[in-house]
Amino acid sequence: MNRNLIHFLAVLSGSLVLSSCGNKNQQGQQRPGAGGPIPVAIAPVSEEIVRGINNFPGTVVALNQTELRAEVNGYITAILVPDGATVTKGQKLYEIDRTRYQAAQEQAKANLAIAEANLNKVNRDVERYKRLAEQDAIAKQTLDYAMTDLNNAQAQVTSAKAALTSATTDLERSVIRAPFSGTIGISQVRAGALVSAGTTLINTISSTNPIAVDFAVNERDIKQFVDLQNSGAASLKDSVITLQLSGNNTYEKPGRITAIDRAVDPSTGTITVRASFENPDNVLRAGMNANVLVATTSTEKMPVIPYKAVIEQLGEFTVYVVTDSSTVVQKPVKLGLKIADKVVINQGLSGGQQIVVEGTQNLQPGAKVVDQSKMEGQAPQGQGQGSSKK
Repeated sequence: MNRNLIHFLAVLSGSLVLSSCGNKNQQGQQRPGAGGPIPVAIAPVSEEIVRGINNFPGTVVALNQTELRAEVNGYITAILVPDGATVTKGQKLYEIDRTRYQAAQEQAKANLAIAEANLNKVNRDVERYKRLAEQDAIAKQTLDYAMTDLNNAQAQVTSAKAALTSATTDLERSVIRAPFSGTIGISQVRAGALVSAGTTLINTISSTNPIAVDFAVNERDIKQFVDLQNSGAASLKDSVITLQLSGNNTYEKPGRITAIDRAVDPSTGTITVRASFENPDNVLRAGMNANVLVATTSTEKMPVIPYKAVIEQLGEFTVYVVTDSSTVVQKPVKLGLKIADKVVINQGLSGGQQIVVEGTQNLQPGAKVVDQSKMEGQAPQGQGQGSSKK
């Protein structure tokens, strides 16, 4: 009995040892990185002349916009255009009570007429006194007084003309006209409202055709946009600058660079660029958000990699680079233009470097890797021996 029990225990313990070794072998096969290089897809960094489209967030702005404020005091007696109407330069928009301004103008006209009549009288007197003085028929002092009266009369006429000009200007300003062609906003006052000169905001008018879009570009791209500005006109056939509206709708009219701001913002390293667009149907409105799409071609070859090779974490981008010893290091990169499933690398990589494009989720810096494409067609040793026996 004791011998049989000892023999049974020995067999059982041996089975447990073999089973444990088998589990370890299976675990080793299931974790290829634990005992050998990790199979990944490796590809070289290519260098290409890049042709693509840069996307810049922008805001639609009016090329000309101004606030309409009263220049004289009074009550609004007429609103001559509806809210949001398209207006032309010089068109009447509002009318302020003109009664007292008309009266002031009439009074100024009357004062000018009196001054001119007095001037004519004094002028005739002077002419008569001059003839008498030549004959020594009057005292010289009398002529001097007459000349003084003439100068006073001339000054009174000048003053009366200035008063008439002021009164006429006030009368004209009691009618508010459009300073340029464009679109008027929603009125801030209604008929009967009292407005004060220089303070009361009545409305806002802005030009609509053409209209502009302002957007910020990096300072390194300034030369590109200076060249675009100097190239001049936009072409419908081969437009370099287009506009993408909300809903990914492309605006049908091409744009052209019309202005570049005077200085770079040192806090952001960007400069404001303005593109103008024809807007005959008033589709573009000031304040809209839009994306400015600028077709671009690089002047020299740039590093290009598959976008799936890029790892993003907390706004930072990295790529696994394969070293000569078949290990990987994680290198930070700065992304450029995205083209289909590829992306330009502005900084961090150079042409010819080997990078991991698939299998990055299994990697850690320093891990040893093998290109899985080189492993295809290579069967495990055990399977190879079995097939040769057949």
